[in-house]
Amino acid sequence: MNQKPKLWTKDFVMVSMSNFLLFISFYILMVTLAVYSIDKFHASQSEAGLASSIFVLGAVIVRPVAGRMIERVGKKRLLLFGLSLFLIMMLLYFPINSLPLLLLIRFIHGFAFGIATTATGTIAADIIPMSRRGEGMGYFATSVNLAMAVGPFLGLFISQNFNHSVIFVVTTFFSVIAIIATLFLHIPKVNTETKPTQMKKGFHPSDYFEKSTIPIAILVAIFGFAYSSILSFLSTYAEEIHLADAASFFFVMYAVFLLLTRPFTGKWYDLKGENKIIYPSIFLFGLGIIILSQAQHGITLLIAGAVIGIGFGTFQSSAQTVAVNLAPRNRIGLATSTFFVFYDFGIGVGPFLLGFILPLIGFRSLYMSMAAIVFFGIILYYLVHGKKASKLQKENQQSKDVKVG
Repeated sequence: MNQKPKLWTKDFVMVSMSNFLLFISFYILMVTLAVYSIDKFHASQSEAGLASSIFVLGAVIVRPVAGRMIERVGKKRLLLFGLSLFLIMMLLYFPINSLPLLLLIRFIHGFAFGIATTATGTIAADIIPMSRRGEGMGYFATSVNLAMAVGPFLGLFISQNFNHSVIFVVTTFFSVIAIIATLFLHIPKVNTETKPTQMKKGFHPSDYFEKSTIPIAILVAIFGFAYSSILSFLSTYAEEIHLADAASFFFVMYAVFLLLTRPFTGKWYDLKGENKIIYPSIFLFGLGIIILSQAQHGITLLIAGAVIGIGFGTFQSSAQTVAVNLAPRNRIGLATSTFFVFYDFGIGVGPFLLGFILPLIGFRSLYMSMAAIVFFGIILYYLVHGKKASKLQKENQQSKDVKVG
């Protein structure tokens, strides 16, 4: 009887921990920097919003470069560089005395975040056994989902009960722990069938983006755009419908129900293929947004959080697994960076564009529109990957039947 290759190794735990600490720091700062900018520097609403979002811009710009360099520099070395720069930027928050300086530090901090998270995603994909990649990438993505729930909750708690410097103390501590965890990380050398491509003169898109990842990444950008309407406007929407207390637990429900389903969805991905997981997850994501758009009571809002958590959370990790599986082994770093460039772009541009639409149609219509986009995504997924995946699975099944016969 064949024994399944081990998933929960020390190295998998270490890289997942580093990723969690990076993302929890990101979310803590995202929900508190706008208020900090207004309180300390008397920033306008638009300037305060820029102080939060310029971080994402820095990450988007650097990811393609990080994806290109990771095989040459070395995964662990690049991760340590990104984490060290992340820590240095954290320390620079303490003496800041002007808004322009804050914006500069946020931008470079985003650079560090983009470098480090590109490295963690690539390392995780390398460490996870191929036969358990759907399950493993699902658990790895849970580190982000947990941070998404705990980070905003912790950030708001600290900002409401302590002064702003405590936020920077906590996130600096997380940065130090992430570096320590990485020092104990061992990354096995991978023999690839093809050598890393040589540096070419001039600009070549293939040096910065993995072509095979782009179709699924476009869908991820669209869904990231839809999800940004929840990240950016949920609290304001909840206040308008008098459910602000329930809204504070929305992301907790998101994380809890995602965690409850994660042990099953990852294994089903590996056993039954991506289509059996991705089609239902897209449907649940759209259904969750519809429930959110019609919320009248706190329990409805929490149900929406649970359904969206299962739907969008499962789709995100499954799509990342697809992106990694499609890429050649020596270009997993580029595939990871390409995936997150598109995802970050969708998350980043969403609040800006939706901010113009919202006053015209209101919250409920906005969320119904986002649900329609998500349901359209079922057709788009079929076109960009689902059809091909179904055909490949049938061919594999026929091949197995021939061998058995």
